[in-house]
Amino acid sequence: MDYSQSTYWIGGKTGLGFLEAIEKLKEALKTEGFGVLCDVDVQTLLKSKLGLDTSPYQILGTCNPQLSHQALDFEHDLGVLLPCNFIVYQKDEEIWIKAIDPVKMLSVVENPALDPISAQVKKKIEGVFSRIP
Repeated sequence: MDYSQSTYWIGGKTGLGFLEAIEKLKEALKTEGFGVLCDVDVQTLLKSKLGLDTSPYQILGTCNPQLSHQALDFEHDLGVLLPCNFIVYQKDEEIWIKAIDPVKMLSVVENPALDPISAQVKKKIEGVFSRIP
């Protein structure tokens, strides 16, 4: 995987096909202790609701129960920022997999007790991406 980072996301391009990328992502998430809470097929949704033909785009809402529990102990309202979303989409024949940067996301809470947890989540997300070709 061609890994990179922006101001708010981490991830990159993969040489896998769209459906294979989703399967590899789900396997890697499981290995890093994440469960998939929701799986949104945006392409199908936009077709059925708006009649639009778009490129493949999928959102996986994920959760690492142990780290989420720890974070919620420090910041009860943190649930408004959960779950941790991963996206898989096709753009110009390339397949991208990205996730929110948890360190940047949790910085908006301004609770230093969350810093070590967000660092652990980021490390696990990077572990997910390291398992995807």
